[in-house]
Amino acid sequence: MTDPTAGRPYMPGYGIRPAGEGSGLLSWGWALDRLTGSHDYWVASVRPDGRPHVMPVWGVWADDAFWFSSSVGSRKMRNLAERPDCVVTTEDPRDPVVLEGRAEVTSDPAEIAAFLAVLNAKYAVAYGVDFLDPAVNATVRVGPVQAIGLLHTDFRGSPTRWRFPREGTEG
Repeated sequence: MTDPTAGRPYMPGYGIRPAGEGSGLLSWGWALDRLTGSHDYWVASVRPDGRPHVMPVWGVWADDAFWFSSSVGSRKMRNLAERPDCVVTTEDPRDPVVLEGRAEVTSDPAEIAAFLAVLNAKYAVAYGVDFLDPAVNATVRVGPVQAIGLLHTDFRGSPTRWRFPREGTEG
């Protein structure tokens, strides 16, 4: 994937500076460092009645997407089955990356094995393929639509929004 397009997010009332002022636009590399380096993440989904639901997960950034697993019967998976649009945030609220995307469950053995290899290496665990039996635990890929990041040391001069090209479209 080519790098997403960077710009300032629309944040009325916060005095956000133009892209060329303050720290300027943050690099996609800065965001990737946080997406790969975070130990814990928060996944926000929407219940059928419209109420929000947020839960922490372990996850990995791999193959240009965020990946996690969850019991197929969990509230978050039932929410995502109904409404796959979701938000994933890194663990650091001071210098966050907030990723908006669309969750897709995969049952492809090669994708599950690849996710498991990265997860096991990151968390120094040894989960076997049986742990991610698609009948019990879903393997979820969140394809990014946009992300926002900022530095707590330059709140007004660092906010950056990255927009991702939609699959099958240019730029």
